[in-house]
Amino acid sequence: MNDGTFTGPQAARHGEAVTHSGEDGLAWFGRFGVDEAMLRAAFDKALSRGADWAELYFEHRVAHHLGLEDGAVNRAYTSVSLGVGVRVVRGDQTGYAYTEELTQKAVADAAGIAAVVADGPSRDAPSAFTAQPLPDRYPVRQPWTDVGVAAKMPILTRINEGVFSRDPRVVKVQVGFADSDGAVLIVDSTGRMSFDRQPMARMTVSCTAEHEGRRESNFHNLAGREGFEFFTDDRIEHLADEVVSRTAFLFDAAPAPAGTFPVVLGAGSSGILLHEAIGHGMEADFNRKGISVYSDKLNEMIAPKEVTIVDDGTKPHTRGAINVDDEGVEAQRTVLVEEGRLRTYMHDRISAKHYGVEPTGNGRRQSFRHPPVPRMRNTYMLPGPHEPEEIIASVKKGVYAQTFTNGQVMIGAGDFTFYIKTGYLIEDGKLTRPIKDTNIIGNGPQVLADTDMVGNDFAFDEGGWTCGKDGQSVPVSLGMPSVRVKAITVGGVNQG
Repeated sequence: MNDGTFTGPQAARHGEAVTHSGEDGLAWFGRFGVDEAMLRAAFDKALSRGADWAELYFEHRVAHHLGLEDGAVNRAYTSVSLGVGVRVVRGDQTGYAYTEELTQKAVADAAGIAAVVADGPSRDAPSAFTAQPLPDRYPVRQPWTDVGVAAKMPILTRINEGVFSRDPRVVKVQVGFADSDGAVLIVDSTGRMSFDRQPMARMTVSCTAEHEGRRESNFHNLAGREGFEFFTDDRIEHLADEVVSRTAFLFDAAPAPAGTFPVVLGAGSSGILLHEAIGHGMEADFNRKGISVYSDKLNEMIAPKEVTIVDDGTKPHTRGAINVDDEGVEAQRTVLVEEGRLRTYMHDRISAKHYGVEPTGNGRRQSFRHPPVPRMRNTYMLPGPHEPEEIIASVKKGVYAQTFTNGQVMIGAGDFTFYIKTGYLIEDGKLTRPIKDTNIIGNGPQVLADTDMVGNDFAFDEGGWTCGKDGQSVPVSLGMPSVRVKAITVGGVNQG
């Protein structure tokens, strides 16, 4: 019976980290009727029309959400996801079907539907299934299975009271607490099994302050692949401090003047521009289809030598970390741009076969209801040689971008528009007037090419970023050092 509770044979004990393999996955999903007989029956159907490749993606995920507004709980709910997706690949074509009914007949029927994409002689199902051992990049000390609402409420209340107490101008506070515990089992047509337990924690705080008839609002959030231990005293205090300071900042800020200026992108959250305007263009499906501006740029210089960009699934406990991707490929650190030269794309199995390379562990999906596609994990630029003060001092007149919101990107060309939520004017090499709600407009590949100073102050953004593509959302992380871009169009206020 599925009651949404994680109590299987591999549930972690308090204070103990567990590393999982495919055998653990059969034990886990065996509670829901999954066994080797079901796997064989499904692969018999999936391979019945000559597929090149087939896989079963089993998922069981339990998520909890708790919300507080001005000291009172205004939402609390639990969601449970359980099912299997069946993918059949023939050349570049994919057949996909899923079912929430984990019976041998239902899973085999889904496999038969997915197999329609192929048309050829049948292939044999795997005769045996072999567990793939995986690293554990996000061990949990206090599993979410052991944490109830009573343990979470004091944290929400403490943040709520802390935000109100930090500034008398605060008139409204909202706190959102989300946690999840997921288990996935990926079995492919070679007989390889990969199992992963995937924790997630996230806290979001927003506040509204009022001063002399004006109201300003801002927010901050923290996220990571951890258990209840994620919410340390330091993080709780930092979250309250940050949301209040970000909101108070806006009372003294105004939109920047319009024009084309040098822009210094601040360390950390400026990585969202790197992710959206540049990173998506390096996902291999866009390049395989000739959509991306980088489609014909492999091994060419696309940025100055100071620029190295990495997509990395191996950074422990980060929101974008994965032990294994959603095709059963172990995650790795992938250098996309090395000293200005485009070295590779982010590959799933289909694009890797097309290019004659190995998959990079970037095949990701939102859930068992979706087929995997190349997606980012933790995407960031490595630090360079310059002090951040040196970068700012090099700008006679320009803009310093600190935090961002409301971005839009045309992925193929990389054209973008983003709002700088908070930042500063740079005048005569110094940060001067605070700015807010300032639009910047440009082209990601051109911004990359125009990045002429890279700082040594790399910062990984601590927030809970979610990336959307093809109607799917997946958790990601991002970061970068301070960088100077020669010129970006700033759509601020005309000075006259």
